[in-house]
Amino acid sequence: MLSMIADERRGMAELIESLTPAQLETPSLCRGWTVHDVAAHLCSPWMMGAGRIVPALIRHGFRVHRANAELVQDLAVELSADEIAQELRARAEFPFSPPVVGLFGQLTDLQVHGQDIRRPLGLTRELVGERVLLSLDFLVSPKARGSFVPRGRLDGLRFIATDLDWEGGQGLTVRGTGEALLLALTGRPVVLAELEGSGVAVLRARLTG
Repeated sequence: MLSMIADERRGMAELIESLTPAQLETPSLCRGWTVHDVAAHLCSPWMMGAGRIVPALIRHGFRVHRANAELVQDLAVELSADEIAQELRARAEFPFSPPVVGLFGQLTDLQVHGQDIRRPLGLTRELVGERVLLSLDFLVSPKARGSFVPRGRLDGLRFIATDLDWEGGQGLTVRGTGEALLLALTGRPVVLAELEGSGVAVLRARLTG
């Protein structure tokens, strides 16, 4: 899996290098983050040690998402787009495997954030099916709960990929491409119009409510 992660990082480096200053300042699918912010976040596995993370957590009352937002903004100021691309190439094989989510979390993070950048810019990419399958399995597993997927988001729903041999969960159906499901499972409402099935209304309420 590390080779997949390395390939995703190198691909992200090429993407970031190709963007104009205006594109880098475009709002991404991550609320409150520009494309540049998301790109900088991808360097955090090797640039954010305990010496920076712990103080940020304390400042924000151990609210992980708020601390992460601050750290990402700091990185975006520190690193230019060219420096981000250089970091992603130089550290492509960095073996970041955090507790619980492990390498699956890193692979999923890279694929999802890649689309967070591309979709607002009108850029397309055909994701690698094998990697999407690994991330979909991870997202519907208990390992993703509380980090990538808030508890309760998937309850009573069955997700079915229309372009891959994959399904997960039980209940009302939500059908879509593997890429659309990847983004829906991680809370991106932009793909709701691309989904169909008896569970879409329930998912919509959970993502937009």
